[in-house]
Amino acid sequence: MNVADADRRIRALRPPKRAVDPTTAHGSLIETERRPDGRVERTLTVFLAGAECPFTCSFCDLWQWTLDGSTPPGALVAQLDGVLATLEEPYPRRLKLYTASNFFDRRAVPREDWPAIARLAAPFEAVTVESHVSTIGAATLEFARVLGPDRSLEVAIGLETIHPGAMAQLNKRLELPRFDAVSRMLAAEGIDLRAFVLLGAPYVPLEESVTWTVRTVEHAAACGAAVVSIIPVRGGNGEMERLQALGVFTPPTIMQLECALDRCLDFERTAVEADLWDVRLLSACEVCRPRRVERLARINLTGRAEPRIVCSACSEANAT
Repeated sequence: MNVADADRRIRALRPPKRAVDPTTAHGSLIETERRPDGRVERTLTVFLAGAECPFTCSFCDLWQWTLDGSTPPGALVAQLDGVLATLEEPYPRRLKLYTASNFFDRRAVPREDWPAIARLAAPFEAVTVESHVSTIGAATLEFARVLGPDRSLEVAIGLETIHPGAMAQLNKRLELPRFDAVSRMLAAEGIDLRAFVLLGAPYVPLEESVTWTVRTVEHAAACGAAVVSIIPVRGGNGEMERLQALGVFTPPTIMQLECALDRCLDFERTAVEADLWDVRLLSACEVCRPRRVERLARINLTGRAEPRIVCSACSEANAT
């Protein structure tokens, strides 16, 4: 099946899109996050409403938070300004601007808005944006210059998986040599790299799921990623349910997430974290789930190994 056919099939299975207001951000949150040097920094993440990503990844559920057409000029500025107006000082150190799309796609983030975005980002020491690897290049370097020398830039890229068969099936149109080349370019320009890695990627055999997640984290770390987020694949977009019915996707469990994170704590220059967004949706023993989530949250901040949770209810279930 060619890319256009895959796009049509995936989009046809999606449930209706949410109503999105281009003048108002979806929301924001302040959280703490560990950096490669062990420092824990406060971060403001703003979820902006912009144009939908042109890439139709099989696992994506972010399209539902996007506009049908191009982002109107000034819309993102108004959204960000509205969030910052509610913020109390002192501001967090880092500002994350997540558009559920590609920051360096002109349809998603109008270039004429860059100076205003940079002015609003002035109180922060660091800015993180996300974008598909194919959109990263000269525009990225230009945006770094617009931010100015007092602001560090970090670019988040979805690497997802380096499993060769699965990578080709994600409909992401990502080639590993391109990711590696962009990683080198960012490093040469003093721009940090953040990588997103999937746990439970479709077409990765269930018994190899954690291993390939760890291998992908290792690849991102070798490419100089400052932070790697392990993201459990979520269902709900129609395509993942189709793949589950075909037997090529099994929703990941909280224990798999624990195993993956536990095996990724020895990198000297990379902070690895388990993404706990919607962690409540992961299959888990309801007796020990709260303790497992608390353990993951602690390790995210400390980067230090902890004893695994022992639960009699889980042991009994596994024995039957």
